[in-house]
Formats: sequence, structure tokens, C-alpha cells
Amino acid sequence: MSSTGRTDAIAACRDLLSYLQACPTPFHCVEESCRLLEEGGFSRLNEREQWRLEPGKAYYTVRGGGSLLAFRLGLRPPAEAGFNIVGAHTDSPGLRLKPNLAKTGGPYLLLDVEVYGGPILATWTDRDLGLAGRLLVEEDAGGLEARLVRIDLPLCRTSNLAIHLDREVNERGLTVDRHVALPPAVAEWSGGEDPSRVVLNVVAEAAGVERERVRGHDLCLFDLQPPAIGGINGEMIFAARLDDLAMCHSALTALLRTGEPGDSTAVVALFDHEEIGSTTSRGAAGSMLRDVLARLVEAHPGGGGLPTAMAGSMLVSADMAHAVHPNRPDKHDGSHLPLLNGGPVIKTNANQRYATDGETAALFRNLCREASVPVQEFAMRADLRCGSSIGPAAAASLGVRTVDIGNPILSMHSIREVAGSKDPEALNRVLELFLAGCG
Repeated sequence: MSSTGRTDAIAACRDLLSYLQACPTPFHCVEESCRLLEEGGFSRLNEREQWRLEPGKAYYTVRGGGSLLAFRLGLRPPAEAGFNIVGAHTDSPGLRLKPNLAKTGGPYLLLDVEVYGGPILATWTDRDLGLAGRLLVEEDAGGLEARLVRIDLPLCRTSNLAIHLDREVNERGLTVDRHVALPPAVAEWSGGEDPSRVVLNVVAEAAGVERERVRGHDLCLFDLQPPAIGGINGEMIFAARLDDLAMCHSALTALLRTGEPGDSTAVVALFDHEEIGSTTSRGAAGSMLRDVLARLVEAHPGGGGLPTAMAGSMLVSADMAHAVHPNRPDKHDGSHLPLLNGGPVIKTNANQRYATDGETAALFRNLCREASVPVQEFAMRADLRCGSSIGPAAAASLGVRTVDIGNPILSMHSIREVAGSKDPEALNRVLELFLAGCG
């Protein structure tokens, strides 16, 4: 890699680390993404209002606080030139608080948590955890306002048993009972006020609102250790929520870089709820992407409609991929062994757990070649169950050609994951070409 290439890769890594640090929850991810888009000249649209759109201009809209769609309108109608769409997801596996925030466990006050998605639960033990999310606060006029909250303090911790009390843990492996062993201790408890109200007091104060005005909440725990560049030569990234905020960041970076509009319309779709199946009002299997694309078709004069536009469009579903594990290469298919810093990975599954087919894989390989970026391939071992992504859900809903790709990582779904430090900038270049209408 040239000195210029190394400089670009380092800058992209630092930018990604800043984004990760700003985004402990999907709601913070959307807020930070909105800030970047506003700085890049994008105008916000409200789904409840009529849209007046101009060819070549850039806009974005938010649904439910956790999903975002941004687009730069093409100079030609979508029915003629199609859409180039990059999709990713804003959510990550972890622990979320129940409606009643706390309960007691002997002499301790415990946060009452529920598992969200499929995290590796053992990695959430013996970690300093903060709390973040949103509060729904009653306004003076009677409506509800969403207020983001973030407590960057070691608020709570789920403690392991001492080895003297669990002598076989190293041989058996740590198993975590989701209901009994997982709730983290947040304070000593000697009775008095309702446990949930005690915690709500802390959260409301951190948000700068009166507790009595809080009518609802969506709150998550998060790892307090900041993201970092690691390895002897700085070749790795150690961070929480790389899956899938790294792909959200690449998609946004590419869209902001495109600058001048092309013939086709460039779209970035960042969905919530991928980790729980996407079948929600703001998930990839919901109506948000179709609703917005239909509006964009309607905004251009001329016929054809959404089906015609979809026939000339393509979706790049960007979700992190499995790098070959250094200690367990036997868990991988020997012919498909993605490496950190080896370039983006095309993910293929015969049963369409990934939406890639021969045509879309070929188109993405061509993009990588044009960007002078190496490309890798991933297929699951035939005797292991394959994961999935937003790709199949969006492809089925829209009838759009789709390729599933992602940068390779280790420790996927751990509280902290590992990526290659050269990969972010490489994928940024490929997605920029795609959104600009190349390939």
C-alpha cells in the first residue's frame, strides 16, 4: 500500500472510531447520521408531510427514531435510470431494559434486562456497562417528545461467580442463565422507594427531564471501553457494535462523497431491528424502503412506476462477514476463508439466507476491480446453519437484484469485535463507485 493509501486508511479508521463512539444505540446512530448528513447539505423530510423534491438534490427521512433513509435524487427519473441502494442496520445484539427497570436481588438493586438478538452472553459479564437510549417525555401541550440519554459511567456490572464457587467453569464453559444470572447490579439495596423509580430518577436526571414527565423508554446497556486501533502494526480495530455500525458508516461516507448527482438515484437505508428478524414497522421487511422509493418515483414526471424502477435497480446489503478464526479454522469452509484486511466479502448461500446470486456477485466483483480493491468470498460450511441479513427481506419485498457483502470481522456478536484497519477505506471506495452509478 502506498503512503497515500495508508494515510487514507488511517483517516477512515479514525472517522469510523468516532462514529462508533457516538452511537451506543440505534437512536444515537440515527442522530449522529443525521448530523453528518446535515453537514453534507442533506435536507430533512417528514413522512407525515407532502414532499417537494428536486432532481439532483439530497434529502433524508427518519422513522421511529431508529431507522433512516438518505438519498441523492438522480438527474433522470428512477423509472428510467433506477436506484442504487446500499442497506445496513443500526442495531446490535445486547441487553435491553424491561418496562419496569429494576428489581432486587438480596442486598442489591439489579437492572431488569432482556436479551436482544443473539449476543454472546458470556462476553457481557465482568464488564463496566453504561446505559443509553431514549425517553418519551410528555410536553406541556400534551404530546410526546423523544429525548436521547446516555450515561457514560460504570453504572452496573454482571459479576461471575468466583472459581471457588464454580470449579468446573473452565472445563464446562461459562453458561449464563438469562433470567437469574444476567441482571447486573447497579446499587446496594436496603428497601424504601420502588426499585424501578430509583433507576428512573437517575435516567431522567441524566436526560435533564422531570421523572413525572417520562411516559416511556427504550434503553440499552453498552460497553464503556472506547473503540481502538490495535495490533503491533495497527492492523486491527477493537470495538463494540462493528456489526453493523461499520457498514452504516461506510454507506454514509460513500453517499456523502458522491457529491455531484448522476443519472440514477443513490439511496442509503439504515434499518433498525435486523438482529431480531427485521419484521417491524422500521425494519427491512417493513414498508419504509418501499414507501420512500414510491415517493421518489412519483416525484419525477413520466410513467413507469415503482415496478419499472425496481427492474433497473440494485441493492447492496452491507452486513459484516465472518473472517476465518485463527484458533478454529475448522469451523470454516476450507475454500472460503476471508481474512481481515483482505477486502470486502461477497456472501453466498444456496438457500438464499443471503440474497446474492451469480449476476449480482459478478456485478460487485466488477465494482471492486474498478476500485482496485481485492474481493473475497464466503460460504458457510454445509453442516452449519447459516446466518442472514437484511438482504433477503428487502429483496423479497421490492423484487430488486441484491448482493450481500460485508467487511470481515472476528468475535461477531461479542460485546467487542475485531476488524481489519485497511478494510473500511477499501469498502468506502467500492460503495462510492456504486452509488455514483458506476459498474
